Amino acid sequence: MNAITPTQPTTLPRLNEAAPEFDALTTHGRKSLADYRGKWLILFSHPADFTPVCTTEFMAFARRADEFAAMNTELLGLSIDSHYAHIAWVRSIKASFGVDVTFPIIADLDMAVARAYGMIQPGASDTQAVRATFVIDPEGVLRAMVYYPMTNGRSVDEIHRLLVALQTSDTHKVATPENWHPGEDVIVPTPQTTEAAEARMAEGYDTADWYFSTRAL
Repeated sequence: MNAITPTQPTTLPRLNEAAPEFDALTTHGRKSLADYRGKWLILFSHPADFTPVCTTEFMAFARRADEFAAMNTELLGLSIDSHYAHIAWVRSIKASFGVDVTFPIIADLDMAVARAYGMIQPGASDTQAVRATFVIDPEGVLRAMVYYPMTNGRSVDEIHRLLVALQTSDTHKVATPENWHPGEDVIVPTPQTTEAAEARMAEGYDTADWYFSTRAL
């Protein structure tokens, strides 16, 4: 029987806690987490420059950059490639596809940022970052994280939808149902006492049961 070699456990950041700090060289100069205070940040990793799946993702983010900016949100890419490889890749995307990548990309050759954010998954690769996406709020708190495998590109539409939902929840103190989009009803917070549950039916919401009420925004 073949022995199984244990892998080093991957440390992941945790939701609703401070996102790991970083200070790193990017295609736009040095960037730190502190530079993004007061704004939302989408930090996303990719396995390698000059690869087709990663190229489609970066073009998708680039094409939506103005939409994210309108939501007070910055984009920041990362891979375990050199600074010069990033510059060459960005130039190649512009030359080959006519798409300007206007957001910075972290050069993480020592894997410091990738390890801090749990982007290195030994079951996938010890030397490349998986397709991880982190949504960090203006206070530097990690609000969401999504992981994709090496072989399949992530959905930028879904990341944008998630950001809209998070901002809506913060503004209106509500939750959002599965695949919620702006204009659809939101979920009212569940009553926390028996008295509040008893009163819920008469509060004017669209209530299916005491724990499930929705309303329009």
